[in-house]
Amino acid sequence: MSQYKPVISTSFSYETLEETLDVKPRGEQLCIGIPKETAFQENRIALTPEGVRVLVLNGHQVVIEHNAGVGAHYSDKDYAEAGAKIVYERKEAFMAPILVKSAPVIEEDLPFLQKNQVVISPLHLSVLKPEILTKMMEKRITAIAFESLKDDSDSLPIVRSMSEIAGSAVMLIAGQYLGSHNSGKGVLLGGISGIPPTKVIILGAGIVGEFAARAALALGASVKVFDNSVYRLKRLQNSIGQRMWTSVIEPGILAKQLKTCEVAVGALSSNNGRTPVVATEEMVSRMRPGSIIIDVSIDRGGCFETSEITSHEKPIFKKFDIIHYCVPNIPSGFARTASQAISNVLMPLLIEAGDNGGFDNLVWHKVHLRSGIYLFKGALTNFHLSQRFDLKYTDLNLLIASQR
Repeated sequence: MSQYKPVISTSFSYETLEETLDVKPRGEQLCIGIPKETAFQENRIALTPEGVRVLVLNGHQVVIEHNAGVGAHYSDKDYAEAGAKIVYERKEAFMAPILVKSAPVIEEDLPFLQKNQVVISPLHLSVLKPEILTKMMEKRITAIAFESLKDDSDSLPIVRSMSEIAGSAVMLIAGQYLGSHNSGKGVLLGGISGIPPTKVIILGAGIVGEFAARAALALGASVKVFDNSVYRLKRLQNSIGQRMWTSVIEPGILAKQLKTCEVAVGALSSNNGRTPVVATEEMVSRMRPGSIIIDVSIDRGGCFETSEITSHEKPIFKKFDIIHYCVPNIPSGFARTASQAISNVLMPLLIEAGDNGGFDNLVWHKVHLRSGIYLFKGALTNFHLSQRFDLKYTDLNLLIASQR
């Protein structure tokens, strides 16, 4: 029998290797740039002073161009007090490795973009040009479209917030243009005792339609909603909590209802391409003189045949004596509320990116964020864009996996 005892050496590690494969990286200090938007009608800003304060307290740096928040009534002083650095040269805001914008990248921005930059901004498919994409690809940019960003529940938080604002705003706008002072019909939107309620027709039972219906019902109007998805109509009734007049889009029924309404709202959405036109010129011509059409779908072409794009400066035109309000980007008219909604989504995202050691690590750990990325280090990862502009498509999941 041996005299030696077994020796256990401390140099051995008994931990299984799998446990050490994906170690959470150390945090990283981010430098975030916010330029002043020069794009058409853009008053919003993607981070509010409150959002900036939280980022600065978490050790990140925020560089903001002079007067960037003016459209949303935030002053340079507000941002400076929150800890941001105010710069007066446009290119200085663009020198930050992470760029946050509330309007899409436009041609004037291209010379300022840096190599390997991360750009978080909206992506407006209707105005996107292939030259912008190819230039961003050359600069090996990672671009995130914030309206395509998904959260843990697989919903689109920024789109939802903007749709809620647009839906609620629609009835405020309708009330304004039905009043006599705007050469309207002189009708009070809603209902008072002894007088039949104002009749509101809503095309589309998505978020915009739901919030427009909610606001109209709260004012006491009579609301009728059209949509070709019975599921969406059911969901709208459930979330509003009462039985409502609903119908699928059938031209005969729609024409009859439009003929007797005071307010018609176009809130149909389209996932790819143009919104379908469901209200023809003939239907509009038979509407009551002085009634109003608000086409929220104008961002994607509009669902009334008579709709034409208008601006916040000159928001309406008349056709067949019907007032048409067709301003794209309605939330920009309520810029402060819209800025707060965007900031509430982007600020936690940026903090998470810092905690994870940068965006590359964040998209590895958070799979649901990948839906928002359309360029990854210069590679085009959005299939629809590659088809539309005939550019090379790369699968994002394979790209991320190959870089680990």
